[in-house]
Amino acid sequence: MSKLTREERAQVLEEALPYFQRYRKRTIVLKYGGHAMVDRNLKEAFARDLVLLEQARINPVVVHGGGPQIGKMLKNLGIESQFHGGMRITDEQTMDVVEMVLAGQVNKEIVARIGRHGGRAVGLTGRDAGLLKARKMEAQPSDHSPELIDLGRVGTVDSVDVTILETLKKSEIIPVVAPVGYGPGGTALNINADLVAQQLAIELSAERLLLMTDVDGVQDKNGELIRHIDVSQIEGLIADGTISGGMIPKVRGAVEAVHGGVGKVTIMNGTVPHAILLELFTDEGVGTEISKEQSA
Repeated sequence: MSKLTREERAQVLEEALPYFQRYRKRTIVLKYGGHAMVDRNLKEAFARDLVLLEQARINPVVVHGGGPQIGKMLKNLGIESQFHGGMRITDEQTMDVVEMVLAGQVNKEIVARIGRHGGRAVGLTGRDAGLLKARKMEAQPSDHSPELIDLGRVGTVDSVDVTILETLKKSEIIPVVAPVGYGPGGTALNINADLVAQQLAIELSAERLLLMTDVDGVQDKNGELIRHIDVSQIEGLIADGTISGGMIPKVRGAVEAVHGGVGKVTIMNGTVPHAILLELFTDEGVGTEISKEQSA
């Protein structure tokens, strides 16, 4: 039983009211990844949160990853995983597994969970209805060799056609997108899920983009969460070492999304139960917000 008093429960609902009004009929793009996709309780909480958004007349669009699931399947099949700069080198055999896991396993599981909690969702890949046109990613040389690294069937977004997503929105159906695009001749290309979420958020003029990770967000040099960052501060925080490693491409992608018209981007910890609701409907939130104007 909840330890909240009746008055405290009422205060929670009262605090949420202006946020429900703010986001009504607006689009929220969520990049779903990390441990939240593995833990059973977190998966159930994520599905329930999406249904709540849909019932509140908010339009969620989900883009999911699936790296651990892909790695597990490749291991089971005896296919060695190779990486360069954090990206999976994807030959034709590996691409078949990537598409099978993302589109056939992970995607359909998310759709089914949403359905079990009373929502309606449709699973898509970027190859459906021309959603994500892609081109092969140009590989950068490593520090140890000047030669370009062939990443195989790894792609980056060339263009986006959100017609199918707009159609689903009108029908109040939640799109769940696997990050597989189509290249020349319809060839499947594996695309980073953060990048897909970012580009969809821009094309949909999303009010918010939520990037779910396994960390709380951007931390200062004392290890404290930075709740708000203005886009103009990002490069300075990178230069002084506050933002480093794998967080750098996330925050630079967030800056691109904001400059592309997305209201706010939040990097947040998806292992916090109901992190989506806490971020969207409470004053405090749970992650690091990146926007054009720093909040007071």
